[in-house]
Amino acid sequence: MSGRKGMIHYKVETKQEAVRLVLEEHLTYAAVASRLEIRKSERIEVWVRMYREEGEASFHKPIGRPLKSQAEERELERLRMENALLKKFRTELRGVRLAQRNIGRSTITRKNMK
Repeated sequence: MSGRKGMIHYKVETKQEAVRLVLEEHLTYAAVASRLEIRKSERIEVWVRMYREEGEASFHKPIGRPLKSQAEERELERLRMENALLKKFRTELRGVRLAQRNIGRSTITRKNMK
């Protein structure tokens, strides 16, 4: 179930007919809404605006979040691997720096001190 409760998705043919009635027959948004049984006339206004800006293609847009392309997935995986490698390198480099400064774990044990 997509959208909010009670939300209706209208068919492309309904949208095209609504736009045609507004542009060619010069009907009002309210008249078209009542003729095609569309709840809100503002919806028709949006469809007409979309049609004027983008043409027929505005009705064939996919609904929802676009899927990630394979290129984006590969790039994301590469960046994750690079991030893991850099974290590992940082940990090892930190250990080397601590050893150079004689900080951290002592090499002398209690047995050696006696």
